[in-house]
Amino acid sequence: MKVLISHPTGNSFFRAAAEGLAAADMLAGFGTTVATFPGNVFDRLSSIGPFAEFKRRQYNPVLQPYAQTWPMHEIGRMAASKAGLKSLIRHETGKFSVDGVYQNLDKHIARILKEKQKEGADAVYAYEDGALFSFREAKRIGMQCLYDLPIGYWRSARHLLQMELERWPDWASTLTNFKDSEAKLQNKDEEIRLADAIFVASSFTARTLKDYPGKTGPIEVIPYAFPPVTGSREYRQISGNGPLKLLFVGGLSQRKGIADLFAAVENIGSRVQLTVVGHKATNDCAALNEALKKHTWIPSLPHQEVLKLMREHDVLVFPSLFEGFGLVITEAMSQGTPVITTDRTAGPDLITDGDNGWLVEAGSTAALQNAIELLLQKPESIQKAGESAMETARLRTWEIYGREFAERCMKYHKQTIA
Repeated sequence: MKVLISHPTGNSFFRAAAEGLAAADMLAGFGTTVATFPGNVFDRLSSIGPFAEFKRRQYNPVLQPYAQTWPMHEIGRMAASKAGLKSLIRHETGKFSVDGVYQNLDKHIARILKEKQKEGADAVYAYEDGALFSFREAKRIGMQCLYDLPIGYWRSARHLLQMELERWPDWASTLTNFKDSEAKLQNKDEEIRLADAIFVASSFTARTLKDYPGKTGPIEVIPYAFPPVTGSREYRQISGNGPLKLLFVGGLSQRKGIADLFAAVENIGSRVQLTVVGHKATNDCAALNEALKKHTWIPSLPHQEVLKLMREHDVLVFPSLFEGFGLVITEAMSQGTPVITTDRTAGPDLITDGDNGWLVEAGSTAALQNAIELLLQKPESIQKAGESAMETARLRTWEIYGREFAERCMKYHKQTIA
């Protein structure tokens, strides 16, 4: 089996997937917008201030022979963002919007499929919102369509988050998930219809596909991996009166359960200290603006600084209400910082409640508050869970993820040709 894989921004799970396919001699090629390899043009430009972001697009040199890039739309998006040209990056309609970048790459992949098929490719692997054109062409020429759904299915999101508009009306403006046009939602459904198999990173994401109004291909659950566990971790001695140092990292939206977190912390009072790292989903939410004044708020930090901050806090709290995975969970666990998260994240796939972290019911302020207060009653459980979290992290590297990914692709391929 040979797979052509594509993703516009090339995040950690895409890199690991491509490397896993290459190691298994299953990679037909990979397409993206910007790929930085030692000595190439993006590498040389990355040392120049305006192009420093290219450093975040670095790939393993082993992938360079397979790489094809179409950078212009992504560079346009970066430039328009920095210049404040909002019309060019406006949701869906902007020429250099995220949707525009995804669709442009998807169209380029569709154009090269026939050539790749002649070279031996028999499957194309693409991600949500970037698969429609390549899947249509793949079906026409008889290639398999493998689909990655990184975040849960949209109909399930609408149903679950609609409750938040009623539960927290003052936070409604932070719920930006209702902005997609009907045409975009129909495209998402067509991608799923065309997919021969669907790959997801959590059991929760798999469950959301039950709301798809049709039959889907087989669903493969492959949780993402953990960053490297480095060194040891020192733990503070905490009394029953605290203060317990809590950290939240993520977008400041009620999709992440941020209103529940602020309410729980308000109820507990001075026994906890909360630090919040993340961008506002909107500047027009008075409830969010008022809550941030009461806590330490850091809009943005480099990744290494986020990991350092995790080591400086007792617990990461991630009460998300709709999350395909939640990479901050694995990041915190790798730093020995145990996590309180919900049943609508990858938490149930990674955490054994009370052992290497804690699981609470999504959308329940009371459950979240009880979990935090239990740690104040038993602060010794934090070190135990943190050390167990690091052991969990050591067992699942990105190399293991890449190997599992390639094995699952091959497993599906063998089933279809049997």
